[in-house]
Amino acid sequence: MPNIILGLAGAIGHDPAAALYIDGELVAACEEERFIRRKHAREAAPYLAARACMRIGGVRGQDVTQVAIPFAPISLFTKARWHYAYRHWYAPDRAIDSVLNGNRRYRRYRRDLSSLLDKLHIPAASSQVIPVQHQLAHAASATLINPYEGRTPIFCSDAKGEYSAIFLGYAEAGKIVRVKEFYNPDSLAGMYAALTDYLGFEALDGEFKVMGIAPFGDPNKYDLTSLAKFNGRRLKINNHLVGTVGIRRYKAQSKGHYFSRQLVEMLGPRRVGNLIDDPYVHYAAAIQALYEDLAVRIVKSYLGDMIHETGRLAVAGTSSLNIRLNQKLGEIDGVKELLINPASGDAGTAIGAAAFAASKQETQLKPATHFFTGPKFTRNQCVEACKGHREKPVWEILDDPHAKAVELLQQGEVIGWFRGRMEFGARALGNRSILADPSQPDIAKRINKLVKFRESWRPFSASLLESAADDYIDRGNLQSYDEAMALSVKTTAKFRETYPDIVHVDGTARLQVVRDENNADLHNLLSLFADATGQRLLINTALNRPGEALVCTPEDALNAFHGTDLNYLILGDLLVSKREEVDDW
Repeated sequence: MPNIILGLAGAIGHDPAAALYIDGELVAACEEERFIRRKHAREAAPYLAARACMRIGGVRGQDVTQVAIPFAPISLFTKARWHYAYRHWYAPDRAIDSVLNGNRRYRRYRRDLSSLLDKLHIPAASSQVIPVQHQLAHAASATLINPYEGRTPIFCSDAKGEYSAIFLGYAEAGKIVRVKEFYNPDSLAGMYAALTDYLGFEALDGEFKVMGIAPFGDPNKYDLTSLAKFNGRRLKINNHLVGTVGIRRYKAQSKGHYFSRQLVEMLGPRRVGNLIDDPYVHYAAAIQALYEDLAVRIVKSYLGDMIHETGRLAVAGTSSLNIRLNQKLGEIDGVKELLINPASGDAGTAIGAAAFAASKQETQLKPATHFFTGPKFTRNQCVEACKGHREKPVWEILDDPHAKAVELLQQGEVIGWFRGRMEFGARALGNRSILADPSQPDIAKRINKLVKFRESWRPFSASLLESAADDYIDRGNLQSYDEAMALSVKTTAKFRETYPDIVHVDGTARLQVVRDENNADLHNLLSLFADATGQRLLINTALNRPGEALVCTPEDALNAFHGTDLNYLILGDLLVSKREEVDDW
């Protein structure tokens, strides 16, 4: 009888997802937001994601032997709950609750889980629920999915789990060992989220904008070091300023924020104008610099010797979505290989929890070689989507979709590209993408005008052939390439001169290295484009409209296509264009 483990994420109110392991192999992983078309799918359960995983794996509810969740009860006799209470002494109700009722979230989640399992027809009698501590699930998502010989040091930084916000440890022989944990409110990600809130953005999405604008500011113009201190062993976030609770929280229009009135008195009003204005652009630079400095010092202090021994560092947690922080971690002396899960946020804990549960079985985990783990669609399904769409698009079946795409790209078209299985994680990796020739004049402005409407200071990413990597990327000491757009990389002078539209103001770029082994379909397109033009890369940004989740189905792709000014969409083996408007006059 096969061992079938369903991982379910979304225990703290956002980014619900599901993952399916069968006999130690990851066969499917999906995010709920892709199905309900609501980014981050706040307060939703991973119902449709789980159904999709089970359908991909050919599994019925009664076949599931274990359900792994990235949330676990924390004993009253651990330091975590008492640390939280001690650090929130100014809010006695919160402090007492953390001690006496510390597992209320876990209990609530177990109640919600029972209802979800009923809907999925997973019988409680035959399926065992495996609770996995949140940071362990993050750590597993970056290490157990691709086991290495020897030790793999792990740095996991997250806004919050049960209590732990930072996990330092290592993976070895299928096990994860703790070295050190820091507990809330001493959270680097929480500190960054508080400044994101202060700068006028919502947490989970605004951090990308703060990170993107930071290179335009001067990190030394304003001193934010009072927000946090690290003395080599102990991290302390100043919760008089950020990460505050209760009556100390700053409130405006009945909404509580992640910072205090005292922070506003120190820095001035919460941002109401342009982010690039003084002082806000410099605050963004200063918080990014502080974030990087503290993370690097913590990693060196607790994992430095192990990094020199192994040459590796695995990173996970929501902080790993900060590509500039990842760049700094990759520059730590001794790091030759930086391991980053493409789904390093909370959605990835579905994979991590399932992998952790699977690692306890006798079956050895099989490496997860790619993250195209969602549904795929047949030609007939694409045709039926076109036939049934309200806009009545024009479509034709292509003998060679790749050749047609190259032809359109050479003509300067920006095209939608929908093929194969859906990606898992925060970035489009080549199966649900918008593609363009980076050498076209003002190409970033054109993409923004056609579909993205992003701030002009946010550069687009690109996918390139491995043969071009060393010509364009200054890797420093790293011996590995970024295959998941999870890392900001220094670029060569040749790249900056040739492709200025995809280079940030500090000379960095987000470049996905594509090999035949990790995405044969996109590799084929890049190879044909290189043969035709001599250029070994394409701009690659997510196929969605602003504020939407990445598209999942052919219908989603058609909706996004018709909601933009794109002229062409490659939908599987179809070329889709828009019907000409008829003038009734």
